[in-house]
Amino acid sequence: MATKKIRIGLIGAGANTRLRHIPGFREQPEVDIVAVCNRRPESTNAIAREFGVPRTYAHWEELLADPEMDTIVIGTWPYLHCPITLAALERGLHVLTEARMSMNAAQAHQMLQAARKHPELVTQIVPSPFGLKGHDVMRELIEAGYLGELREVQVMGMNAALADPAGPLSWRQDAALSGFNMLTLGIVHETLLRWVPPPVRVLAQAHAHLATRIDPESGVRRAVGTPDSVQVLTVLANGARASYHFSGVTDFGQKMSIQLYGSEGMLHYDLAADKIFGARRSKGEPSEIPIPPDKVRSWRVEADFIDAIRTGSKIQLTDFAGGVAYMEFTEAVALSAERGEAIDLPLVEYANEE
Repeated sequence: MATKKIRIGLIGAGANTRLRHIPGFREQPEVDIVAVCNRRPESTNAIAREFGVPRTYAHWEELLADPEMDTIVIGTWPYLHCPITLAALERGLHVLTEARMSMNAAQAHQMLQAARKHPELVTQIVPSPFGLKGHDVMRELIEAGYLGELREVQVMGMNAALADPAGPLSWRQDAALSGFNMLTLGIVHETLLRWVPPPVRVLAQAHAHLATRIDPESGVRRAVGTPDSVQVLTVLANGARASYHFSGVTDFGQKMSIQLYGSEGMLHYDLAADKIFGARRSKGEPSEIPIPPDKVRSWRVEADFIDAIRTGSKIQLTDFAGGVAYMEFTEAVALSAERGEAIDLPLVEYANEE
């Protein structure tokens, strides 16, 4: 594939595909977006006209059957990520899929096993954009012992995205479309896993303060399928304790942050402002730690995906194994909230898988 043109088909072309993926792939040499299939014919045709995509399809199965396709980009809602991925890999196509990885852990494991059966194909999940800018600085500080022994973790994700009771039911609150995914829990947890050991036990509660909304498709008021408030306590693999608080109904005090507390220091990553603050023991209050220009990570998902296809380079952010980790965590949170008991990780049905 080093000199051959790479031909991409888009299945689902929502906001992130238009904002990031299409421009990102257009910047890559010898890469063409040749086909699109969106949710409705009208939007499919609109994307084709706007971006000059030559072929359109009414159904995703038809796009996968196109013999001139090399790669697909899945920009659908989570309920289609697994079936499209499995079918694409069977067709011999590379796969870049939008996050969240799938509806649940079972589907995530199916996708991972299918990817392992086709090691010649590149599989990647669009990574969490949070914390990318300062990722290298955080890793260097942690590896150099800035924190000492990690003891406590606090994760916050407070916003007002769901605060309006007149707001319509979103696909993100429809369990039939989004599965166990809730708020920004999974995407921020993915960021956290880049810096700390994984959780081994989860205890959670979840609630929908606004329990019903109008379905824009039918005009009927329906029960929401995912919570708008989530609190989680976890034990990490090294024995550290972590707490998470996420809400979509907080009009005030909005924040998104990760704070790491150790025996020698603390690090606070303000995910909304993309700034790092830190303090060492007996050195006063936390102060900003600059992110040098040469250490700044920028968005290069499309470039990394194409590089992996051409050169065989390893996907770092985010491979299917990483997606399985955050999908198991998200499902454990949902199960714990439902049952009122702690859930161990990995989930028992997958504990013996490699």
